Amino acid sequence: MKFRQKKILEQKRHWRVRRRVNGTPERPRLAISFSNKHVYAQCIDDKSGKTLAAVCTTSKELKGEKILPNVEGSKVVGEKMGSKLKEAGVSAIVLDRGARRYHGCVKAFADALRSTGINF
Repeated sequence: MKFRQKKILEQKRHWRVRRRVNGTPERPRLAISFSNKHVYAQCIDDKSGKTLAAVCTTSKELKGEKILPNVEGSKVVGEKMGSKLKEAGVSAIVLDRGARRYHGCVKAFADALRSTGINF
């Protein structure tokens, strides 16, 4: 019962964030999510429903490296995502943190993106 209630509350937090965050062609939404083993990030244009860029720890670019879903791994994925966004011509985004707080891994990811010159 506790696990089920925890998941329900997490889903409510995620919906609350998604109600406020919306991606446009000029400022796409960058969604970040974490599993127990991997970090996933994708840049989404919600108007057209298309993914502009995506990076995860299982992608070809990061396949050889041993990246964990912690602060250091989030920094690596954030830097790679920043370079992919520059290639795609995106300079400003809206960060979708999901149900997570802006702390720890999410903050490290955001700081790495900012260091590449992405505004949000």
